[in-house]
Amino acid sequence: MKAKIHPKWYPAATVVCACGNTWTTGATIPEIRTDICSACHPFYTGEQRIVDTEGQIDRFLKKLQVRTNMAAEAEARAAIKAAPANPTLQDLGLDKRTINSLKEAGVEFANELLHKLVDEGENAILAIGGIGRQSLISIKKALRSHGYEVPGAEAE
Repeated sequence: MKAKIHPKWYPAATVVCACGNTWTTGATIPEIRTDICSACHPFYTGEQRIVDTEGQIDRFLKKLQVRTNMAAEAEARAAIKAAPANPTLQDLGLDKRTINSLKEAGVEFANELLHKLVDEGENAILAIGGIGRQSLISIKKALRSHGYEVPGAEAE
């Protein structure tokens, strides 16, 4: 052996575990501190307990929550993109007389027209001056062509 190249050897070095268990062993430092030993390790004790060193479990759960939130936000954005836009009556391609009649009744957007049709029924649309059965059919076709689900549109 070469002289002065090896560290000092402590034949009675003390090992101290976080659970309070201590024992002696040979080492190159006088005291060794450890988080887990055979007296507290679940494999040796038969217990199932979580040893959380430095909050690793909490950090993992936070990352998991962030990932879950991001996935929910992505789904919400996808649902908004998939939903039909709210076009104006002109965008629906209705004739001018029908558009003017609906505007006089306070309806300017496709969503308003659809809600009036669903909530109040066909008779409410037909009650608007200048709107007849043929206009109602063209309104339903225009709404369907823009991706809206129109009640009673299957029969036409």
